[in-house]
Amino acid sequence: MHLTIRNLKKSFNGNIVLNPIDLDVAQGEIIAILGRSGCGKSTLLRCINGLEEIDSGEIHLHGKLISKPASNYAHWVEVRKKIGMVFQSYDLFPHMNVLNNIILGPMKVENRSRKDATQAATKLLERVGMLDKKLAYPRELSGGQKQRVAICRALCMNPEIILFDEVTAALDPEMVREVLDVIKALKNQGLTLIIVTHEMEFAEKIADRIVFMEAGKIIEINTPAQFFNFPRTVAARQFLNLPVDDAASIDHVS
Repeated sequence: MHLTIRNLKKSFNGNIVLNPIDLDVAQGEIIAILGRSGCGKSTLLRCINGLEEIDSGEIHLHGKLISKPASNYAHWVEVRKKIGMVFQSYDLFPHMNVLNNIILGPMKVENRSRKDATQAATKLLERVGMLDKKLAYPRELSGGQKQRVAICRALCMNPEIILFDEVTAALDPEMVREVLDVIKALKNQGLTLIIVTHEMEFAEKIADRIVFMEAGKIIEINTPAQFFNFPRTVAARQFLNLPVDDAASIDHVS
């Protein structure tokens, strides 16, 4: 198994946010994590990437324990070479142009030459239709363009897994499609994608499995076809505004 999470628990100031989480993700699999705001979706991604220190439990990548203390900076630098993350707020450096935003990580973390990093970044920008913006600064870009740059920045580190945290939430509707199209293009490249999203149609089309969370727990794991048409849990049916049939709903993880 590519990524394994066992009995992961996380709380903030005594408030339980994840309790507990168990999840297996296969290599090359695309997982869409759905649920109401505040159910713990983004916190789960941040725990996987070491941005939040877990209270207990374990996270393994290729069978190797990666859930070490957040203070272990050198450890997480190595982990983040394999697990990239794209955030809702882009987090581009405003004083750097597009190209320098992308090549900074490969040069500083992987000690790649500027020439090598620039060649890789140029290919990525061309793929997402942003090559003509390589010398532009973030303030000169639309939200959709910034998010495409952020995706290129993650890809330039050659990760095995990319975590997407509500990457379209801050975008105007007309910009959402261009970002989702870029993510769709990654589907056939063998990358493992874990996507937190409120875009139901997108999740249904792109995901291999749907993970549905409620109140800090995974309460249903299902195929997109089954989840969106015949969810097994009452909470999922309510989330999707489907009729609730208590007799057919069993409220457990599949």
